[in-house]
Amino acid sequence: MIGHLKGILTAKHPPGLVIEVQGVGYEVEAPMSTFYDLPAVGDPLMLLTHLVVREDAHVLYGFGTEAERSLFRGLLKVSGVGAKMALAILSGISVEGFVLCVQQQDHASLVKVPGIGKKTAERLVIEMRDRIDGAVGTAAFNPSQSGGGAADSRGEAFSALVSLGYKPAEVSLMLKKVPESVISTEEIIRGVLQNLARK
Repeated sequence: MIGHLKGILTAKHPPGLVIEVQGVGYEVEAPMSTFYDLPAVGDPLMLLTHLVVREDAHVLYGFGTEAERSLFRGLLKVSGVGAKMALAILSGISVEGFVLCVQQQDHASLVKVPGIGKKTAERLVIEMRDRIDGAVGTAAFNPSQSGGGAADSRGEAFSALVSLGYKPAEVSLMLKKVPESVISTEEIIRGVLQNLARK
């Protein structure tokens, strides 16, 4: 098992990024909560990781905090929840927010995350009740201001959100509500997710 990667961030296209470690580029998928705190491309970076082995691929997932990784691992143990859904949950709600939803049996907030229906939300609350202790932590939200032009950033944000399971039409509508002054991909995605959470 690969526990962490420490190297240079060479590319970031949410939800994917590449970390170069001693000449080897590792492709990693990360939740948006981790993307918000990534440094600029070319800067050093260390991420905690979890390797998911499937029949057709080995996928490496990266996390900025132990709380995020612990929650991800806990979610994988829930019946019917795969890595893609776990990543969407971490992208759509903070670790603290998820823990509160479980403690307060708040199914309505969980249903707002793409891919989670009423039955899945109920299952998450029931099955995660005894697992959340190891997932409690403080997630950092310090968005990186690096990136290309506003148009490129919005295109990257659109692709990232659609890949996380949001409907293209819904994403397009929400992108229009993010002020033009917001130019980094991470900030745009954050704004869209906040708008979607208020619906």
